[in-house]
Amino acid sequence: GTIHLFRKSQRSLVGKLTHEFRLVAADRRSWKILLFGAINLICIGFLLMWCSSTNSIALTAYTYLTIFDLFSLVTCLISYWVMMKKPSPVYSFGFERFEVLAVFASTVLAQLGALFILKESAERFLEQPEIHTGRLLVGTFVALFFNLLTMLSIRNKPFAYVSEAASTSWLQEHVADLSRSICGIIPGLSSIFLPRMNPFVLIDIAGALALCITYMLIEINNYFAVDTASAIAIALMTFGTMYPMSVYSGKVLLQTTPPHVIGQLDKLLREVSTLDGVLEVRNEHFWTLGFGTLAGSVHVRIRRDANEQMVLAHVTNRLYTLVSTLTVQIFKDDWVRPTLSSVPIANNILNLSDHHIIPMPPLKAGENLNPVTSTPAKPSNPPPEFSFNTPGKNVSPVILLNTQSRPYGLGFNHGSTPYSSVLNQGFGIPGMGATQGFRTGFTNVPSRYGTNTRGDPRP
Repeated sequence: GTIHLFRKSQRSLVGKLTHEFRLVAADRRSWKILLFGAINLICIGFLLMWCSSTNSIALTAYTYLTIFDLFSLVTCLISYWVMMKKPSPVYSFGFERFEVLAVFASTVLAQLGALFILKESAERFLEQPEIHTGRLLVGTFVALFFNLLTMLSIRNKPFAYVSEAASTSWLQEHVADLSRSICGIIPGLSSIFLPRMNPFVLIDIAGALALCITYMLIEINNYFAVDTASAIAIALMTFGTMYPMSVYSGKVLLQTTPPHVIGQLDKLLREVSTLDGVLEVRNEHFWTLGFGTLAGSVHVRIRRDANEQMVLAHVTNRLYTLVSTLTVQIFKDDWVRPTLSSVPIANNILNLSDHHIIPMPPLKAGENLNPVTSTPAKPSNPPPEFSFNTPGKNVSPVILLNTQSRPYGLGFNHGSTPYSSVLNQGFGIPGMGATQGFRTGFTNVPSRYGTNTRGDPRP
């Protein structure tokens, strides 16, 4: 085949991932995350072995939180990778949506794990196995210690933003009500419990508390069903905590406008519409590009005499306070004044008082006047759509010079007949008189003056 000397070799998917991992590992900030990730894998291995030896599904549900910590560490590494990457022609808005996708995937996987625990718990209610408490309490404290250490030692920017921006879970709401009562007695605890606790720390503490209660009840009364009940409680708390975060990150992926900035955007758009030279602001669309990053596009119609660069600078200055990635399209007004006449008109034609009123063109043979009703007969074929034989509608006006003088200024319309014959012919009675009616360009139409409603001459 043909040998391409200067053709670049195509990397495989594994090669691309290895290259990007080396790029992230070169940063010293990621060494701490990689260390915690290695410890997390070791801890997960021990916890899964203890879950198998104790036969406790509650400890298994709590171990899933440790697996979620591993997902959060991977999300933190992706966040560092996003900060290192620059926008490319393929990803013109950057790579911020990758960390949004990582948060969405992590929370959805945690909910799937909770659903799996609920399914296994429903089966255990039918046949409850015996629970061994030898390493139940040890596994609980090991998992609690490592989970709290990971959450408090690693600053995970994506999950920190989502936990604050997303709506509160039912567990946070109940703890907040309890915290208000406690802080009313001990005000010094308000900085810890209020306004709301970290959802990840809260679920770790609540899960450990449920496992401690399970251990005590099994040791005292051999009540093995409490292990299944604790597993259901931990699974429900996990699902209730992760669901609002999944909804929030999913809305970001769907490019929706955040509800808390809609009022500010409306205010800024009203200010932009009042700028000098701006006629209209339309086709505006704003969406969340990443966590804390808002993008948008808007079309601005301006006057034809306005300065495009000046208007663009003012619009960008107003919207940039809220929208970091903004696209503004400026276009001038395309309104054109209609032309009154397509041909030049002589100066003496402009004075219409010395000329005839515009006459009607002759009617066609099929549209002859009915001598009884003085209305055109109905044509045999219907006229084409939007084509009406209305006087002055589709006919170009014709202005004729008046070669005769206008006697006495009475406003009579003169045709080819002399003025002396007007009185003998009558004033525009249907079927008689001049070819033109009185004060109108219509032929044989009853005049408003000189006749009554029936067409008879007034006395």
